[in-house]
Amino acid sequence: MVAGRLWRATNPAIPAARRHELVTELMDARRAVKDAKRGSGELHVARAAVETAKVALGERGPVWWDDDAPDFNRHLAKNTPFATWASRLKKSGRGD
Repeated sequence: MVAGRLWRATNPAIPAARRHELVTELMDARRAVKDAKRGSGELHVARAAVETAKVALGERGPVWWDDDAPDFNRHLAKNTPFATWASRLKKSGRGD
């Protein structure tokens, strides 16, 4: 949870070496977005690379879990079934 929003975690089934490669690709893509915002590249290409890396990591796109639980990625926690959990987390000082 970041700023009250739920964010999907990386698919834990991705092998560590592959996950490391994908995280490296994601960080490179994020740097490309930063550079493009300064006028040194095409922003839409850099953002597409971020999206591709996030989908490959399982953070976006089709869900990676198989228990039929809904995807609340990017939803405000207070508007989901996780509202109580998020409230407790925040009160404990471990949330945002």
